[in-house]
Amino acid sequence: MRRSIEKHIRVTAEENEDWRRKAELTCMTESALVRTLMKGYHPKEKPDMYFYEALRQLSYIGNNLNQLLKKANTLNFIDAPMLRKEIEAWQKFRSDIERRFLQPEKSDVKWQ
Repeated sequence: MRRSIEKHIRVTAEENEDWRRKAELTCMTESALVRTLMKGYHPKEKPDMYFYEALRQLSYIGNNLNQLLKKANTLNFIDAPMLRKEIEAWQKFRSDIERRFLQPEKSDVKWQ
């Protein structure tokens, strides 16, 4: 879709800085941010590197569990020590995720 209509608005220096900062936090252009907000969506900040590391850890645990299941299916037995190790890894991962993403913390970002 080609955007051919331009809109010009006046903002204060403070509003301009706030708009620029919020666009930067979401990795969007200022125009894309306004269009997103106009559609009724509240954009989220780009996740930090911990988020991507958490995804890698989750993938690693999933791959290990998949290998355990293949081994159990092929050999018709479960490797209990390896399973215990993966359960412990999962529990630690879950605890880290809860601490990082679910425990409330104060944010200075206000969208309204």
